[in-house]
Amino acid sequence: MPLSENEQRILRQIEEELQQDPTFAQKGYRVPRRRSLLLVLGLLLGLAITIGGLAVSFVVAFAGFVLVLVMAVMLESELRLVGRDRLGQLPISAWLNASRRPVSRDKEDS
Repeated sequence: MPLSENEQRILRQIEEELQQDPTFAQKGYRVPRRRSLLLVLGLLLGLAITIGGLAVSFVVAFAGFVLVLVMAVMLESELRLVGRDRLGQLPISAWLNASRRPVSRDKEDS
């Protein structure tokens, strides 16, 4: 459904206002790679403590398991932010066409 003239005019005004805002591009959230790398290393360390702790004591293994859970939850939230940032960079046509399923060639030939 195409936009009406009034909607197109409002959209152009919004675009012009955003282009004039010098801090708009800097307001986005970026996930530092270093933090993600540290979370992955913490996850691997917790896994090693869990496996090695099984030979030593149940308490050490449990502490390693808790570390794995904490690191996994923190890493998941970081990856979710990365995904949200990537989705925000998609053009509007990708959002509009996402709900449409491509027609398979097999069904057309029948």
